[in-house]
Amino acid sequence: MPDLHELITDMTAEGAELDALVADLTADGWAAETSAPGWTISHQVSHLAWTDAWALRALRDPEGFEAAGRAAFAKLDNIVDEGAEAGARRPHTEVLADWRTGRAELAAELAKADPATKMPWFGPPMKPLSMATARIMETWAHGEDIADALGVVRPPTARLRHIAHLGFRTVPFAFAANGLPMPEAPLRVELTGSDGELWAWGPEDAENRVTGPVLDFCLRVTQRRHPADLALIATGPVATTWLPIAQVFAGPPGAGRAATGA
Repeated sequence: MPDLHELITDMTAEGAELDALVADLTADGWAAETSAPGWTISHQVSHLAWTDAWALRALRDPEGFEAAGRAAFAKLDNIVDEGAEAGARRPHTEVLADWRTGRAELAAELAKADPATKMPWFGPPMKPLSMATARIMETWAHGEDIADALGVVRPPTARLRHIAHLGFRTVPFAFAANGLPMPEAPLRVELTGSDGELWAWGPEDAENRVTGPVLDFCLRVTQRRHPADLALIATGPVATTWLPIAQVFAGPPGAGRAATGA
């Protein structure tokens, strides 16, 4: 398991990579539609800035987060879209500046945080290590939407291991979110890493397995690609049930993306 410092370093690198994609876009570029229905590039970055702001509040003022978040918790289905829409109505230069400031401040606050102390969140409280992992995941996932809109193919990096780990850890959540009991049979995930190495989670002798490239696995658990468009192999009833509903992000089950046949 990585330590918090390593995760913050990778979180910063993930943000910087996406920043380089959008930094020189014109206003028209920021208005380009992405694969998320109704979301432009500006919506995508606004959402990242909005989430960073909430994470900062949770770290700096947990009680204030709880108080301000009660109303947010009650309308979780809409609050994400509302936050993205409010940001997208602003000039893109302001959105970019706020996102840069917010993610730098979040990295600094996480570095000072007690790794053992949980912070409140939209769902179960989480430790700083989990928050940093979640920010890597979300920045990468929304970065994929933006890269697709720009026609850019981003090579996989070793940072995908954090997302893959989160994908495996959230297997019980995916079953629960879809109203399904968590199977008792163990699950094994074996992935080919960014440099060709094997990354694995779960018992070696598990009959239920998911195997394939780490990039494809991360695209699936973030619901950026349909399983039919990925080189993932699910073996066994637990694996074949889980893969179509895999979900690393909080909230109700996502609709996912339609198969393209590509």
